[in-house]
Amino acid sequence: MTALELEALFGSLSRLPDVDADNLQAYDATDRILLETAADMMGADTEVVIIGDRYGALTLGALAGLGVGHVRVHQDLFTGRLALERNAAAAGLEGRFTQHELGPELLGEAELVLVQLPKSLAGLEEISDAVARFATPEAVVLAGGRVKHMSTGMNAVLEKSFSSVQPQLARQKSRVLIARDPRKVPDAPPYPVAEPLQELGITVCAHGAVFSGARLDIGTRFLLTFLDRIPAAGHVVDLGCGTGILATMYARRHEGSKVVATDQSAAAVASARGTVAANGVGERVTVIHDDAMSTLEPGSADLILLNPPFHVGTSVHAGAALKMFQAAARVLAPGGELWTVYNSHLQYRSALERLIGPSSEEGRNPKFTVTRSIKS
Repeated sequence: MTALELEALFGSLSRLPDVDADNLQAYDATDRILLETAADMMGADTEVVIIGDRYGALTLGALAGLGVGHVRVHQDLFTGRLALERNAAAAGLEGRFTQHELGPELLGEAELVLVQLPKSLAGLEEISDAVARFATPEAVVLAGGRVKHMSTGMNAVLEKSFSSVQPQLARQKSRVLIARDPRKVPDAPPYPVAEPLQELGITVCAHGAVFSGARLDIGTRFLLTFLDRIPAAGHVVDLGCGTGILATMYARRHEGSKVVATDQSAAAVASARGTVAANGVGERVTVIHDDAMSTLEPGSADLILLNPPFHVGTSVHAGAALKMFQAAARVLAPGGELWTVYNSHLQYRSALERLIGPSSEEGRNPKFTVTRSIKS
């Protein structure tokens, strides 16, 4: 594939069903540089694995441009998995990749691993340990990212699992780290972790890529101060559940409720499953990997709890929260309630009024606002 053909492929990619906007692309220069670096390191029979592909640029670029017959892929985000399937169908490349969770099915016999660097060092630690644990001893990792989001800490994390880590010269504001010679790994992988959260009296489980790790983020902490005012309900959804703290605390307080905890991050879903099980509410909390409750029936929820993100990838963007509000409007039954905590400067109340119904401010501190919206 020529450079022009690769650019044409990239230009045809869509982010859908993820948030789409003029300032958000389905690819970046890191995808291009990772593929160019990989081209010099592989043959037709090389076992290639791709981790962290956003919308299919790496997977489809490898299939169409590097002569790879089949690749194994791990994507954390549900939206990324759907976008890859959609883009593969449009490019006539469906059926030439398989999706796997991070583990031996993904990485067994892998010789070349292409990684879009995750946002957190913990996420990178879990990936690098898994490669060293399950791939071949000759495996080479190409880990790339935008320079502005990279740190020397990433080199140190990779050096825990690989004897050789070589940063390459930056190009087009992106850089690739090449890791070789996997080290002997400890008997137990570093993730998931399970840690007591003393202030709530629960145990929190967390995989490396999950937001806030095993800690309690400050938005959720503020929303939990309203737990005695949030009504008992038959069918409850913890939307964007993260490690499942809200779902766990609500289920412990309301034993007659059935709770669905849902997140578009596979790492969050695995973490939440561990958290609800560790706290004895696993029979009443169902955890699902989904995008904005797309698999839930309209009007099926009496109550939704939400601490929405204010980032899309590494970009500050309100689109993710607005998408969640629209989803809540669809899934809430008439008279159902949405309790939301958000950074006060984002001023979401007018959007909640428009999309859900009458909304009241239940509380505010120097950083966050909690609102209650009733489905009209």
